[in-house]
Amino acid sequence: MKKTNTAISATLLAIICVQGGASIAKQLFPAIGAIGTVTLRIVLSAVLLMIINRPKFSEFTRQKWLYCAIYGIGLAAMNLIFYLSIQRIPLGLAVTVEFAGPLFLAIALSRKLLDVMWALLACVGILLIVPWKSNHIDLLGLGLAFLAGLFWAVYIVMGGKVAKIMDGKDAVTTGMLFASLIIIPFTLWDGAVFNLTPTIFLKGLGVAILSSALPFSLEMMALKNLPAKTFSILMSLEPAFAALSGFIFLAENLTFLQWISIACVITASIGTTVFGKAAKH
Repeated sequence: MKKTNTAISATLLAIICVQGGASIAKQLFPAIGAIGTVTLRIVLSAVLLMIINRPKFSEFTRQKWLYCAIYGIGLAAMNLIFYLSIQRIPLGLAVTVEFAGPLFLAIALSRKLLDVMWALLACVGILLIVPWKSNHIDLLGLGLAFLAGLFWAVYIVMGGKVAKIMDGKDAVTTGMLFASLIIIPFTLWDGAVFNLTPTIFLKGLGVAILSSALPFSLEMMALKNLPAKTFSILMSLEPAFAALSGFIFLAENLTFLQWISIACVITASIGTTVFGKAAKH
């Protein structure tokens, strides 16, 4: 019980860190673009994690290397595609659409009718937040957010698998190294990161700490003690934190209906977590 409560607290703290970091990251887009920003986030995170924790690579088995590689690929793709999305649409909207990935994962892993009902409520929330009647819907931005959600599901599944066969800190560090190797070619092709200044670098360091190094470590701790299904829907609190972060730091407003949609997603998250715990007693 204590481990479960700690895992839930770690997940919530990770959410706060990620959305605060995303708000800072979006402020860097005009200078170095989405690809340059995500590169700073991932590469600096990998460097920080290597300084703090140096995995004993000589003790890695083939399975550990494989799992870390897939985990890193999912991590890199999730972040790159998501940053390209929030370059085009508001943060709260992007995160809510992105949650479709963990939502589908939760439905796929569910064995209880009540869990499916909570997941469907979250689905209603996702459908409501999209401004269907607007003439200015950025379909590419929405599509990228949805694709990022699919890689988010991969990240959740592989994070749970990796956490069971090796130390969480080693897994996160190694995964970030793989993610860095994947993101660098895109960075060289884009070239915007070469506009780096000391101020941008410091902001990028803040993004790396808040959005990757700290939350991914917290999430790895959580995934070790929470079922993937519970973790997936618990993460549905992301849209609310994203919308608040976007409103406070980026002056991005959502309509009343879109806030209702976020409430649906939050209700689904709380319902799954509370009733899921009650069912175990």
